[in-house]
Amino acid sequence: MKKKTLIALSLIALVAVVVVIIAMGSGKKEMRFNTAVVQKEVVQTVVTATGYVQPVDKVDVGTQVSGVIEKIYVDFNSQVKKGQLLAELDKSTLNEMVAQAGAKLLSAESDLTYAQQNYDRTKQLFDSKAATQTAYEQVTNALAQSKTNVANAKANLQQADVNLSYADIYSPINGVVLNRAVDQGQTVAASFNTPTLFTIANDLKKMQVEADVDEADIGQVRLGQKVTFTVDSYSDDTFDGTVSQIRLQPTVTNNVVTYTVIIEAPNPDEKLFPGMTASVTIVTRSEEGLAITAEALNFRPTEEMLAHSKGKPAPVPAPGQAPTGKQRGVWLQTALGLEHRDVKTGLSDGVHVLVSEGLNEGDTVVVSVSLERKAGKGGATANPLMPRPPRR
Repeated sequence: MKKKTLIALSLIALVAVVVVIIAMGSGKKEMRFNTAVVQKEVVQTVVTATGYVQPVDKVDVGTQVSGVIEKIYVDFNSQVKKGQLLAELDKSTLNEMVAQAGAKLLSAESDLTYAQQNYDRTKQLFDSKAATQTAYEQVTNALAQSKTNVANAKANLQQADVNLSYADIYSPINGVVLNRAVDQGQTVAASFNTPTLFTIANDLKKMQVEADVDEADIGQVRLGQKVTFTVDSYSDDTFDGTVSQIRLQPTVTNNVVTYTVIIEAPNPDEKLFPGMTASVTIVTRSEEGLAITAEALNFRPTEEMLAHSKGKPAPVPAPGQAPTGKQRGVWLQTALGLEHRDVKTGLSDGVHVLVSEGLNEGDTVVVSVSLERKAGKGGATANPLMPRPPRR
């Protein structure tokens, strides 16, 4: 009995579904044209890229001598002036080198004094025919050698003084310290390259975006083009910029070639921080005029649609007079039905297309068509699944 009951209920449900489908499909359908109004728009073509926000002027401050960091006077984000002392290296070794160079200079000067005296005596004897030519030449050479030794000793002393001055690290520009790469007590070695101690940005109110533009788009980019970009930190804000440089050196990553485009980005509120990722939009062309949606150019009505709207078929151009180039056609919805209109198109951004001829502002163009069931009494579409209200 239970099995028979389940089978009966299943058959009733199946019949109900079939009835609903038939009822929904049997209703009359109404053809509805989706339209758009011709109006003025600003149409732009753009190139998109990603990049990083960087200061316009950034300097890495290093040291030319090796030693131990004895004192540090600035930290991250410190405001510094040009010539301000940033850090000091231990000077004990450098002071000793200066003392040694000074002592060598004194020794060389003493040797020079002795060589000069010896030369004077030998010259008097040579002039009086009491010394040989060989003796005179020897003292002359010794005097010249002593003078050379004194000059070398002075140069070594000057070099030692310069190295001692390098122990004081000064700021080369006005700006803010972005990075401090050393700590007090740390040893820095300048044997093969100059180690970076600090990174200083000149002015954070003047920033730039270094954007990587694909080789397929770089041909459209020109100096002076307007740019907008966003950063993740301020998703609701859009920042403006200008293309200031297109670097010719390519960057190849996994067989993808990109070129670096420098974009000036004023930062008066200092919202932009160095290193932020920027989503860049470069406006390559911008024109204003009457525009239609690009979808309207692809609409082609069937005979049934034309009959429904009382429209007329599109005129067939004579041989050799078919629309070419940017001469295309759209369909207008008028009081008399659908009307075909030839138009001359211009710049397109993929969504809107500028129209220079064939349309007027306020015209209604057909974009697409959809079929809808006719509404029942009261304006609502009948739903066979919903219970009907009781009759009165």
